[in-house]
Amino acid sequence: MIFKNFKVKMREAVFAVAPVTLVIFLLGFTVVPMPVDALMLFLVGTGFVVVGLGVFTLGAEMAMAPMGESLGDYIVKKKNIAFMVFMGLISGFIITIAEPGLIVLAEQVPGIPSLTLIVTVAAGVGVFLAIAFLRMVLNVQFKYVLIVFYGLLFFLAIFVPGDFLPISFDSGGATTGSMTVPFIMALGVAVARSNGNGKSDSFGLIAICSIGPIIAVMILGLVYTPTGAVTMYLMDIPSYDYANMLLAEFLTMLPVYIWDVSISLAPIVFLFTVTKLFAMKLKIFAAKSWKVGLNQAIKICVGVICTFGGLVLFLAGANVGFLLMGNLLGERLALLDNTWWLIPIGMILGFLVITAEPAVQVLNKQVADITGGAVSRKAMGFSLALGVAFAIGLSMLRVVTHIHIIWVLLPGYLVAVGLSFFVPKKFTSIAFDAGGVASGPLTSAFLLPLAIGASTALGGNVAADAFGLIAMVALTPLIAIQVLGLHCNRKQKRKKQEDNVTN
Repeated sequence: MIFKNFKVKMREAVFAVAPVTLVIFLLGFTVVPMPVDALMLFLVGTGFVVVGLGVFTLGAEMAMAPMGESLGDYIVKKKNIAFMVFMGLISGFIITIAEPGLIVLAEQVPGIPSLTLIVTVAAGVGVFLAIAFLRMVLNVQFKYVLIVFYGLLFFLAIFVPGDFLPISFDSGGATTGSMTVPFIMALGVAVARSNGNGKSDSFGLIAICSIGPIIAVMILGLVYTPTGAVTMYLMDIPSYDYANMLLAEFLTMLPVYIWDVSISLAPIVFLFTVTKLFAMKLKIFAAKSWKVGLNQAIKICVGVICTFGGLVLFLAGANVGFLLMGNLLGERLALLDNTWWLIPIGMILGFLVITAEPAVQVLNKQVADITGGAVSRKAMGFSLALGVAFAIGLSMLRVVTHIHIIWVLLPGYLVAVGLSFFVPKKFTSIAFDAGGVASGPLTSAFLLPLAIGASTALGGNVAADAFGLIAMVALTPLIAIQVLGLHCNRKQKRKKQEDNVTN
């Protein structure tokens, strides 16, 4: 069964990554000729990303989601709000430390140590996961929570240093990716089920958790002075005389990622193990048939191993192959005679990259399952891709024209929150979750370096012009999915009217 699922995941990974790979090679041999060494490095990186993506998504499905739902069941069985808040703080912090999109982003942010940024963001997620639990228990409408905290967020933005503002919004988008989404959504399903509101009430958890990191990094910006100048530089292109030297570029980085992923995953496994063994009287050990319990335990262990191995390979491929190619491609596009080519080419790449984001696949499946097929995976995927394409187009426009990010984000969020008063509640929650999910590790590893390379080549302020791209990717799906919700709602009303006439 596991081998069959592995083949399915690998096939999905190949089809997800192949389109963007083909477009980049097409560009590399036509519009913006690329050095062969850079293309080969990207090709090998693509192989690592595909295998890592396939193995990781299999592991997340086998381990992260069951662990999250099991932990959620335990939390609600206690029927203690203080305990729920505490567990929200702890589990939110711990799961965020392991998020690959955040790790990739933190390594690119200039002037702020990676660990400082990661811990700040993780603290923000922990606090707001606790708030999200309280919202579900107290039955507070999702849109009112958004109004309060987005109001606070934009109030703080008045006082935050200009270079910190795009990084703050990017942190919120990069946090909710392939590791966080299955775990937190499973937690939400368990809490919503116990609260009697149905699984659909679990949507919105990711969206609320995305606000926490933005506010946390804004507060960091008010009290922290960046180390050194906030500048970026174009990456050097390695030269390879032999194929084994090319592969060695990745292999030398594997020990680094093995250590990083071990440190990230260990707290999650420890938290799950402790709560299961000492507090929950695990179904694994309480099962009537010890064979059933043993099979469950083995499945979770294999899932954790797959999550670990897949994440290591994915990070190696993304950081070594994709990051360099994104940076180089952005530079070459910006130096064309017509700089405006950045916008349509960026939109095409954005449309294709979103299909390769692992967390998007998780969200699309859960939406289709929970809505009973009313919102299909295809409709969700296409709406998300259109939204992200528009976001990258706006981001490239900012790189060329130096528009301040607040003049894009503020009206965008006003429109998104305004739509929530006309769209069915379920679609609003799904839309705001989709915004966080869309901005995953590939966005951080490829699209952000694309903007950084272009901004550096044009001599712009990278911190102000390039950063903010992830925030744009997190914003546009909020509008796109809610528009989809309006369309579906009108379609259902029309069908009811036709049925009434027929009867």
